[in-house]
Amino acid sequence: MTTLELTLNLPDELANQAQAAGLLNSDALEKLLREQLRKRAGEELRVMLDKAGASSTPPMREDEIQAEIEAYRAQRRAQRGSAS
Repeated sequence: MTTLELTLNLPDELANQAQAAGLLNSDALEKLLREQLRKRAGEELRVMLDKAGASSTPPMREDEIQAEIEAYRAQRRAQRGSAS
């Protein structure tokens, strides 16, 4: 666990409301940070999927995917064999 000391400059009304709502403690801030990180990860995934959907490259067929997997595995086996 990492201990951080934060200084926040908030408008008085917001600070009072957040304090009254119990949002200015470690547990509440941890929850808020985790929610924001999940939200950002979801947004990044949506952007990535949008880009993939806009790609002019057609999706791979199952046999093409399997061939790529087999080629990768063969390459890894060859690398392990030459490392001995």
